[in-house]
Parts: sequence; C-alpha cells; structure tokens
Amino acid sequence: MALGGFVLTGLCILVIASQSWAALEVNTEDRMEISLGKRAEITCIYKTDMPPSSIIIQWFAKALRSNSYMQRIYYLDNSTTVLDQESPLAGRVSVDNSNPGSVVLIVDPVELQDELLFVCQVNAMSDGTKDDSTLLKVFQSPEVPRIEAVHAGIHIHDEGTSKIATCEVRNGYPMPNITWYRGLTPLHISEGEVGVQNLVTRETNDLFTVTSELHLKVRKEDKDAEFYCESTYFVPEATKMTESPRVRITVHYPPTFVEMSQVYPEGLVKEGDTVEMRCHADGYPAPLLAFKHNGEDIEEDAHTDDQQGVRLSNARRSDGGTYSCTALDLETLLELEKSMQLKVHFLDEAVVVPEGPQVLSAGDNLMATCNALSSLDTNTVWFKNGQYFTEGHMLKLLNVSLASAGEYTCAVSTPALDGLHTEAVLPVIVRGVPQIKLVTWEHMEDVKNSVNLTCVALGYPIPSITWDSPDQQDLGGQSSNTQLPSGVISTLTMKATSVLSVACKAENTFGEVRRVVQIEPIMPETTSAATTTPPVTVSPSAARPARGHTALPTIPESTFHAAGSGTVKPPKSRPQKEGSGVIIAVLIICVLLLAILGSVLYFLYKKGKIPCGRSGKQDLTKEKSNKDAIIMEMKTDKSDEAVLLQGINGDKKAP
Repeated sequence: MALGGFVLTGLCILVIASQSWAALEVNTEDRMEISLGKRAEITCIYKTDMPPSSIIIQWFAKALRSNSYMQRIYYLDNSTTVLDQESPLAGRVSVDNSNPGSVVLIVDPVELQDELLFVCQVNAMSDGTKDDSTLLKVFQSPEVPRIEAVHAGIHIHDEGTSKIATCEVRNGYPMPNITWYRGLTPLHISEGEVGVQNLVTRETNDLFTVTSELHLKVRKEDKDAEFYCESTYFVPEATKMTESPRVRITVHYPPTFVEMSQVYPEGLVKEGDTVEMRCHADGYPAPLLAFKHNGEDIEEDAHTDDQQGVRLSNARRSDGGTYSCTALDLETLLELEKSMQLKVHFLDEAVVVPEGPQVLSAGDNLMATCNALSSLDTNTVWFKNGQYFTEGHMLKLLNVSLASAGEYTCAVSTPALDGLHTEAVLPVIVRGVPQIKLVTWEHMEDVKNSVNLTCVALGYPIPSITWDSPDQQDLGGQSSNTQLPSGVISTLTMKATSVLSVACKAENTFGEVRRVVQIEPIMPETTSAATTTPPVTVSPSAARPARGHTALPTIPESTFHAAGSGTVKPPKSRPQKEGSGVIIAVLIICVLLLAILGSVLYFLYKKGKIPCGRSGKQDLTKEKSNKDAIIMEMKTDKSDEAVLLQGINGDKKAP
C-alpha cells in the first residue's frame, strides 16, 4: 500500500514537470543556404510564460564532424550581452534582439569556414532549457570550364584508349561535377572505349578545382565530331550548369575509298583534246597517290600540279585504256586502288575510190566511194563546187555531160562528237567540144575609147581562146588567158572608135565554138556607157581543197545571159533635152487652145446663146476639172509652165 502511494505521487510530479517544460518552445530553420560573401541572418523564435528578465539566450557554433564541440559565440541575459572574441566569427557576427520572442544571429560577410551548425539555446528558469539548430550551407559558383584538345594526331589503329582533351573547372564550392559530351551525346565510362580521370584540388582559399581528362578509343567518325565538357554545380536552392567551348581532334586514318574520274572535257574525248583525270581519296594525312596507264607507271610530267591527277595534252588514240590510282597510307602502309577507262575517239582522213582526177567522156557513168576509219558512227555528205550535192558515202554520176564536170568534195563527220571532220576531193573532168559560158564587154572609164572583153569557155582538153572580127577588121589590143581546171578565161583590151563585131572562139581537139558580140563606141553626148551584163566573176569552191588539188571556179548563172544570141545589145542612150522642149511646147499650145475655147463658151453663155441648165453646169464643171488636171500635171513637170497657165486662167481659188 505504501508502495502504491509512492508511485502515484511520482506520476503526479512527472505530469506537473512536463506541463512546465511544455511551456517553453524554441524554433529555428533546419537549413539555410547562402552564397560566399553574402549576409546570413539566422532567426531563433522562442515562446515562454516567463518574463524576459528571467530568460538567458546563447548561440553556439558546432562543426559538422562528429567529435567536434560546441563553441559559444553569443550570450544574453537580463543585464549582460557578450560576443565571444575567441570565436572564428569574431568581427563578422552580431545579434538583433529588438523583437520580443526572437533573436537574430547575423553573419556578414559569410566565409567558407562558416559552414557550421548554429545552435540557439534558451533558458527560461522554471520553464526549463531548450535549443534548436540551423545548418548553414555556403556556395561558390565556379569559373567557366576551360577545355584543351590534344594537338597531336591520334590514329584509329592505336591500341587502347587515347587522351582526347582536358577540362578544368576552377574555384567552386562545393566541388563541381564534370560530364563529357561528343556532339549532343554524353560519354559514360566504358572499359576499352571511354575513360575519364578526375583530379580534385583544394585551393588555398578553400575552393575546389576539378581537372578531368577524357580518354577515348578513336574512330574515323570522330574526325568530324565536336567534344566539350559540362560543369554542374550547386547554388542556393538550385543547381546550375555551364558548358565549355567545342573542340575537335585530329584523327589519323587510312583511306577507305578512292575515286578516279574524268573532269575535263565533259563527255566524249577526241584526238587533240586536253584531258584531265582526277583522283580523290579520303584518309588523313592525305595518302600518297600513284598513277598507272595499262599497268605502267605514268611519268611525273603528266601529273597535275597538285599531284592529284593526270593531264594529257593533245591526246592520241594510244592514250586510251585503263588508268588506275593507288592511295598509300604512309603510317600503316595500307593501299587502296581504283581505276577507270578512257576512250580517245578518232577520225582518219577520208579516202575516195577511185582517187585522183577522173576524165570522162560525155555519156559515161562514174561510181565513187568515200570512207574514213573512225571509232564512232560517221555521216558523209558530197558537195559539188562548194554546193550541197548528195548524202551518203557513195557518189553516182550517170550519163555525164559537160555540166557534170567540177570538183566533188566528200565531207565526213561524227554526229555524236563535234570537232571530228575530214574531207577529200575528187575532180571530175568531162571531155567534149568546148562550151562558151559567157562573153561580155565594158567601157574603160580611165582610158578613152577602150573596152574590156571577157570570154569564159569550159571543156576538156582545156580549150584555147582566140579573138577575131567577122568583118575582117584588125582588132589589135592585148589579150591574156587564165587557165582553170575545167576551162579558161580570156580577156581582151582594145580600142573601139566605131561599131565593131568581135568574136570569141574556143577550140580543142573535139571541135570549136564561136560567140559574137557587137561593140558600140561611147557617143560624145553620153557621159558613160554600160554593158548589159556584169563583168565575169569567179568564186572559189566553198569546200576546202584537199591533197593539193586546185578548186574549180563557180560561174554565176546570171552572167550567162549573153551566151544565147551571141550578140550583146548596146546600152540605151539617155533622153535628149531637145525632145523634152518639143513636148513642153506642144503642151503649152494645147493649154492655150483650151483657154481660148473656155473664153468663147463663157462669152456665149453671157449673151444667152447657151441655155443655163444643170447639164450645162455639169459640163462646164467637168471641163474645168479637166483643165485643172492639166494645169496640175504641168506644174508637176515644169514650174514655169504652171505659172504661165495661171496667168492665162486667172487667179482662182478652190470653191
């Protein structure tokens, strides 16, 4: 019984004590984050029923280590306020207790050593003692990451991983974290592929510097990749990230492909062209290129200036064949080869069968062929004296006449490739009686009473031309002959003081032919004389002569009009001034007669001898219109006759 009373008494005391303890409350923030060098304010709020004079407040600082002790930095009671000068916060700490129920510990500026556990302890006498703590975290943002790539080239055949780049992040707190990227892909540590080595340094200012090295098994694809590092670090109530600049590395790798192609000219190649073929190979450093033609090394003087191709000047058909390019990696001695085919097209000289001048008789037939050896399909066209004649490699001349004679040219070309062209000439001569194609004459303006006569005759054997007069007159003068492949041109310069007939005679072994023209001298009244036909013109063949043959002339058909009758009509004389005066006099007399007739009719009308009716007026009007027409015609011809007629008829204005 006594024991039960004792227990009951103890419980009552415990309840009373707990009620008294519950009357005191102390609260602080669990954690406060602040940047280095900023101002930190840690607030402690307390509640008690005791008066302020019986309250004691103390602030302590304790390191986060487990074996550390609390060091008082501030003491406050009813009569005393103490800031401990032995504390590491001395000179930077102050307390604001101006508000009842709270006390604020101020640290300004915050240093790294201030990352402590701050304890606020309140003693309320009979209410007991309570405390609460705040962890102060200090942050410092690091500098921008610095990155440096390895300058030396890294070969993809190197064993293991190779150092790629170094990244350094300086002066951060807490320690920043570094992540490596290739392009946009983060790199994670993988044995034999990716390795990262980090070195952390605590600087004298207690900030952290992190140095990270990236090691990588280099691939060919890395030659175009960009690498960078990313720094991740904490700031008050957040996490931030900063990237370094991008860097590239030099990757050494052997060639993986080679291409050889013709770059000039585009399309087909013909003999005489300048040909350039280029070889392109990847690999770094650039591989050594070697060129061969049909398995034989190509001389260096045929290489391009940059040693990346082959240049052929004035290509020949023998330059065609297989061209190969071999790329050699000097580090691994690996080789890669690629080849191409070059075709140099050609067109040999045209050959006509039968060759040489062909002498035919009238009525004969001629079959000739023209061929040229070529690597391409050809097209053959025949021309006669420069004018299109026929198409095809065969020439057929049936039942030839003198008109069939001429220079036949076969032109061979390749439609698929411009620039290949060759020609051959086949002169055709037809034997027979000469033909005079043209006889013409003209006065010489610079020599008085002199004329030039021209006679063109065709035929084979080449005819001879002589000049004479059917009237047995002595022509005198000087003549000259110009021989053509199928004829002759003869000119005669002589005096002509009277009407004279001149004959041109062409003669060979098959016969002769004559043509006569009549020449009239220049009259004294005539300032100049002109012939009815132009002087002879001989134009060379449009086709290019080949193998030393002389081109045959082309005589325009318009100059052959004198060959029909054998006589050239003399030019018409100009109208003489005397004939014009007679006509004008006759016209003036006619107009005077009409004027007199009009006056008589008018006189009779006034006397009433002529009835005044509509028909009469119309007749007079018609007559007047005719008379006016005559006046206008004369005015157009001669102005003085028009003035004379105006004086006769009087000045009349048009109605």
